[in-house]
Amino acid sequence: MCFKNISAQTASFSDNIKFGGGIGLSFGSNFFSGTLEPSAIYQVNPQFAFGAGLNFTYNSQKDFYKSTILGGTLTGLFNPIPNIQLSAEYQQLHVNRKYDNDLILYQDEKYWSPALLLGIGYQTNHVTVGVRYDVLYDDYKSIYASPWAPFIRVYF
Repeated sequence: MCFKNISAQTASFSDNIKFGGGIGLSFGSNFFSGTLEPSAIYQVNPQFAFGAGLNFTYNSQKDFYKSTILGGTLTGLFNPIPNIQLSAEYQQLHVNRKYDNDLILYQDEKYWSPALLLGIGYQTNHVTVGVRYDVLYDDYKSIYASPWAPFIRVYF
């Protein structure tokens, strides 16, 4: 009779967590925009991952308005084949926009802006480059200029 000791190698929960996020800066004629988006995902298996993130954006246009945008994101990622990544991201963002100039007929605004971003990208190692579409896009309330947006996603 022969016995063989087989030890299974299983990864701990923390070994499957990856951290990443985004940083955005935009400058223009009397305009500034800055964004921080830290996030984390849990890699369930080689095909599936899910996670969450936070969003903070500050915008300012001299003598016109300032806005802060705060919120969160829930993310699902699926790799149907190697190097191709499908994504679904639900964002709920609170917009607080204050206008500077009393001569302008705009009123200060506070509102929630949802977004459901469906995307496809090409993945190599820790980086995914692709395009996503906001199916809840609203011309008046969405914080994005267009429902279509390119993205670069990085997780370590």
